[in-house]
Amino acid sequence: MNINLTFPDGTTHSFPAGISSSEIAKKISSGLLKKSVAAKFNEKSIDLDTPLNSDGNLEILTVDTDDGMHVLWHSTAHIMAHAIKKLYPEAQFGVGPAIENGFYYDIDIDTKLNQDDLQRIEETMLEIIKGDSSFSREELTKKEAIDFFTENQVDKYKIELLADMDEEHPSIYQEGDFTDLCRGPHIPSSSMVKAFKLLSIAGAYWRGDEKNKMLQRIYGISFPKKSMLDEYLYYLEEAKKRDHKKLGKELDLYSFHREGPGFVFWHPKGMRLYRTIENYLVEKLNQYGYGEVKTPIILNDTLWKKSGHWDNYKENMYFVEIDEDSYAIKPMNCPGSCLIYNSTLHSYRDLPLRLAEFGNVHRHERSGVLNGLFRVRQFTQDDAHIFCTPEQIQEEVKACIDFVQEVYRDFQFSDYHIELSTRPEKSIGSDEIWRQAENALQDALSNARIDYKLNPGDGAFYGPKIDFHVRDSLKRSWQLGTIQLDFSMPEKFELQYIGSDGDKHRPVMIHRAIFGSIERFIAQLVEHHGGRLPLWLAPIQAVVLPLSDEQLDYSTQMYLQLKSAGYNIDFDSRNEKIGYKIREAELGKIPYMIILGKKELENNKISVRTHSDGDLGQMELDDLLNRMNSEIQQKV
Repeated sequence: MNINLTFPDGTTHSFPAGISSSEIAKKISSGLLKKSVAAKFNEKSIDLDTPLNSDGNLEILTVDTDDGMHVLWHSTAHIMAHAIKKLYPEAQFGVGPAIENGFYYDIDIDTKLNQDDLQRIEETMLEIIKGDSSFSREELTKKEAIDFFTENQVDKYKIELLADMDEEHPSIYQEGDFTDLCRGPHIPSSSMVKAFKLLSIAGAYWRGDEKNKMLQRIYGISFPKKSMLDEYLYYLEEAKKRDHKKLGKELDLYSFHREGPGFVFWHPKGMRLYRTIENYLVEKLNQYGYGEVKTPIILNDTLWKKSGHWDNYKENMYFVEIDEDSYAIKPMNCPGSCLIYNSTLHSYRDLPLRLAEFGNVHRHERSGVLNGLFRVRQFTQDDAHIFCTPEQIQEEVKACIDFVQEVYRDFQFSDYHIELSTRPEKSIGSDEIWRQAENALQDALSNARIDYKLNPGDGAFYGPKIDFHVRDSLKRSWQLGTIQLDFSMPEKFELQYIGSDGDKHRPVMIHRAIFGSIERFIAQLVEHHGGRLPLWLAPIQAVVLPLSDEQLDYSTQMYLQLKSAGYNIDFDSRNEKIGYKIREAELGKIPYMIILGKKELENNKISVRTHSDGDLGQMELDDLLNRMNSEIQQKV
């Protein structure tokens, strides 16, 4: 008996029933087999040696793919757990998944681990890898699995996970003399891990619950080539140098204080950068036909119950009592926009109605996940809500995509990909509404001929979304912009418009953000540029540096002319050597240094130095102004 398998390129081939993915990879080429780590059969990840007994779609996963690397990372986490068990036989294990970059495993041992312990674990991992042991999968009943982790390999965390599992036949994987509870898949052999590094140790509450015991979480990374590990570690060191928390303090942009954990304190230079970004977007909003609105930060909890946030987002919200009535600090801006829409009776001629808001929102984040500007408890969304007819969806979504792409071009973000995220497990609205919304976004992307990746189950609770994932100069990916289609909230708020037929109809709501959060976007900008922001964004664009007191009057004159031209200028009149002043300006990441000495005074000129080009020599002030103006206009 033969089965028909369809490959990602659309071709279909016939194979004997019971054939494995590894055998198929070998038939295609030995090179493919060497790089293969697992497979996907009808979108389900499987081991390479799993027999295939029915028709379906097959994809061989290699280390050249994201999915393949996740299998490698997950398997390396298993090998790390094996090494820990060898060194600490009493160890018990929580979860050990692959993450965006690498893997981690949560462990429970009495010993507090340090960097020397990580080295010992690495050495033991290397021995296991050299042993070239294979991963073998076995399915058990839930009772058999619980018995195994009770009697043979005592582990209370695995027993707890099993007790909460819906699966009737959980799987275990054995590699050498170590067995772990795992869905898989895994690499065929431990020797496929050619290079790895254990990176750090952190604390993590079991199951993320502060009431549970804190385990030790070990993070690591692995690659199929040593050169890939070397490159990753290089970028990791660069990331440390570019840490926006460190640079924000050095550049005097913002600070964080224990009196307000998760809340940003903006300094004058930081606010200048903030306003530059905000003002830039306000100008773009006018061009794209948006009206700007502002909604209250605190609203009665009846609103949040009506919108669905109470049932689906309550644990992330803050609450306050006013006049013995319950209110919530808004975590999102959309319900407020619905109230504005409903304050007027609309005709189809009014649509699309585009409402933009720089909305200040608050979300409760656990203290353990707070991370500078990347993860805060209060931030500003560059939010917009578009109310349109169903017939206008395609055009409006396409306009939103164009808007996002134009903004990213101005900020020099050219490396990004788009994902379509579908209905999550926790959601509101009927199956029919979700199908309609998902199909509408899919059609909009297809009609615009935009490549995208499907991200099942990661939509907002009220609708599917298109997300923009931007890669920075360190090759890290950040989710920034989002376009979300919502049929449910207009239903909940009973939004209406009068159609051309004179009847009442329900509008569609599009949620749109480009930066996502201004705070998070600034963090990414600072790290992307290593603090050396482009001239149009730099809080201080130039500094005037007189060589001595003899040039102070002339320097003041140049300073005032630059200031009156609209530039953000500093004046360093301190009685210090010019080399010291230049070094200070370099450390401050100031784009232009205007050096004024005896020769410049005599010739009525200025000497200019920049970060990018070094000394530019003497020039007229007007030449510098033209150069700076051109640089700002081109946003280079």
